[in-house]
Amino acid sequence: MQLSNAYFNNRRLETLVENQTTYTLNNAAMHVFETHQQAEQILLQFDQPVLASMLSGKKIMHLRDHESFNFLPGESLILPSKEIMCIDFPEAKATNPTRCLAMAISEDKIKQMLRVMNETMPKLDGKEWALMDYNFHFTNDIGLYQILQRLLFLFTENHPSKDLFVDNMLSELIVRILQSNERKIYTEQTLEVSNNSRLGFIVSFIRENIYQPLSIETLSKKAHMSESHFYRVFKNELGISPVEFINNERINLAVSLLQDPKRTIKEVFMECGFESRSYFNRVFKRKKNVSPGEYQANVVREKRY
Repeated sequence: MQLSNAYFNNRRLETLVENQTTYTLNNAAMHVFETHQQAEQILLQFDQPVLASMLSGKKIMHLRDHESFNFLPGESLILPSKEIMCIDFPEAKATNPTRCLAMAISEDKIKQMLRVMNETMPKLDGKEWALMDYNFHFTNDIGLYQILQRLLFLFTENHPSKDLFVDNMLSELIVRILQSNERKIYTEQTLEVSNNSRLGFIVSFIRENIYQPLSIETLSKKAHMSESHFYRVFKNELGISPVEFINNERINLAVSLLQDPKRTIKEVFMECGFESRSYFNRVFKRKKNVSPGEYQANVVREKRY
């Protein structure tokens, strides 16, 4: 993500560690932090729930009841209000500062969007959408990346209607975060969820039969729903279509199999459940930006060195 020229033209660099530039609107405040020298055990806390996203450099995060972890560009972290963060900056320097975006969102705005989601896109299992799972560390998808990039521009823009513009973007941001969190629950806790959720059962079924042909017709029958209702519920709760989810699981498996240089591309796409090599190549390249053959060659080359 890129900071706008307006940001650099107006920000004041007053400290070399966690220099803070803040823009405040009705339902959110955007903070940009910059660190220009190595530092350790810097404490930070917010009064509102926060989406923190790394822009450049590297942080090591220490959170209560969690193992420390690297926080890198392209990643985000959801934090509750009053959460105390202890942060190290092992690589920060003047020529390569560490920069992080922290978007503090009002709890009223989050509750408003939860009401909208529960009214317009209720969950299949009868449970309501609720506050996100805090201390949720994840990699941004393209949708979230584009929203954050747009918010970086809007907060620093001198426009009389920017409160309205930002409020609309915040609505989409909250929905996408909640859906990403739901996706994480189904991905990491499939066995637990499958006992009390039809959708959890479907996720388990997909992963256990990933090498088999999997159609919307088959999955909707397993879930005891019509095809249209199944598709709508699946996409509402996980944020992606059933086909996208299946392809993601298959590509994850393919990446693992391609680590073995003895496996042919044909063996890999058949073991992953793709019906043709051409479709496998298209999906793989769309998600990894290289062909399966190029990916495998790169892995082999890296292992040599």
